[in-house]
Amino acid sequence: MIRLIAALALLLAASPALADEMRPVAIQFEQLDETNWRLGWRQPIASAADERSAVPQLPAACALAGPVERDMAPLAVVGRAPVVCTGSVAGQRLGWPAFPGQGEAILRVAPRERPVQVHRLTPEEPYATITARTGAAQVWRSYFAIGVDHILAGWDHLLFVIALVLLVGRPWPVIKAATAFTLAHSLTLAAVTLGFAGIRQDVVEALIALSIVFLAVEIARGARGTLTQRLPWLVAFAFGLLHGFGFAGALREIGLPEGEVPAALVSFNIGVEAGQLLVVTAVLAALALLRRIRPADEPLVLRAAAYPVGIVGAYWLIERIAA
Repeated sequence: MIRLIAALALLLAASPALADEMRPVAIQFEQLDETNWRLGWRQPIASAADERSAVPQLPAACALAGPVERDMAPLAVVGRAPVVCTGSVAGQRLGWPAFPGQGEAILRVAPRERPVQVHRLTPEEPYATITARTGAAQVWRSYFAIGVDHILAGWDHLLFVIALVLLVGRPWPVIKAATAFTLAHSLTLAAVTLGFAGIRQDVVEALIALSIVFLAVEIARGARGTLTQRLPWLVAFAFGLLHGFGFAGALREIGLPEGEVPAALVSFNIGVEAGQLLVVTAVLAALALLRRIRPADEPLVLRAAAYPVGIVGAYWLIERIAA
């Protein structure tokens, strides 16, 4: 058991890129005038072996009108190129074929004098069809999927939810705590996205790591009567406000379609909650199974689980403060 826990901690600590938000490929295709467009993209780089010369696949009616320029940013390649298109691009496909090492791409198409449309690209569906008009259904589908992916691929948020369920333990208190967490991060997500509030993202990321360490310490202590044990919903609400700033940072990088901001915001948040519900259900099921087959070992297993959670949270905290 000790060896397994240590291996898990080392595995997560060795993958710091998983700690932040999902870091998708970001593609921007913006119309400048009747025929000229501007293509830009940001490709995260996880290792020296990653492909750095990839270029988004243009619609059939478009072609590069000049050289491709690339700059190196921290852990990413930033590319841009001028594009000329003959006629309308509506109904044509644009995509990102270079998916090895990348989980998904977010494509933003900005036609002149028309609303921005956002598409989610995956290895299974690396191309998107540019629509003549952004539909509400397309926004709802895309941002719901982005929300689900964000909570499941964002290891810091995921680890916090797992630690919270392990600490609270019982279904009804977990439901109340999860509801408080949901309400809190929905408030700050909306406030930041709509421009009413904001905190520096590096500070937010460090505090999120600190929240994981806090819960790990509470689990390891195993003591009853602490604030978290007595009022888990209050602690979940307080940290939920903080995590909402983190969700808002991810959503800000993706961008929101003009004219469909409320739909995008709500569907993203619903997607986050759907992913969170999957995690909560899985951890509660594992705890129920443990109580059924080895009830006497539950305190030991919970305390043992606190150590990899705390080690990873502390690693992220130090890394983010030092960055």
